[in-house]
Amino acid sequence: MTDVAVLVGSLRRDSINRKLALALGQLAAPRLNFRLVDLSDVPMYNDDLIHDLPAPVARLKREIEAADAVLFVSPEYNRSFPAVLKNAIDWGTRPYGKNSFSAKPGGLVGTSPGATGASAGQNHLKSVLNVVDVVLMGQPEVYLTWKAEDFAEDGTIVNDHTREFLQRYVDRFVKWIERTSEPKTSAQADANGTN
Repeated sequence: MTDVAVLVGSLRRDSINRKLALALGQLAAPRLNFRLVDLSDVPMYNDDLIHDLPAPVARLKREIEAADAVLFVSPEYNRSFPAVLKNAIDWGTRPYGKNSFSAKPGGLVGTSPGATGASAGQNHLKSVLNVVDVVLMGQPEVYLTWKAEDFAEDGTIVNDHTREFLQRYVDRFVKWIERTSEPKTSAQADANGTN
């Protein structure tokens, strides 16, 4: 089974983006195994800590490296993406030559209660993901306007249109991972590190 490290850009317990991630995981099973990466205890990036990584940072990097692909599920804060995701990306690319994201197939989705469904935030995040060597799927895009009534308590999508829309995304993401995955050696990882 293909493992996907899922990074959700909201730490709120009742996060709608976390709910979206779980709903996508249901649609993706059994082809993809979504593993939500805990970002709640990851300290803010500090280069002084780089030679003795805090345990949550080491765990974050291990979980990304062990995955076959990554999925970013991002809300939009002030027309951009949340600091928690930027922080995870910064740690994941350090130290130089140890970029945990290097050559990983990736996807990006998001939701918000607003009509534009986190589109501005996602567009900012796309530019960062391309720089850190995530092999990002460009289409289809998911800018989902959150409607609680479209989802059951257990996360099942009860709105047929929403379910079909998200299923198309998942199906394409599965194919994207298959097409863009590449075997990596430690030498390749070192060569693809970001500074």
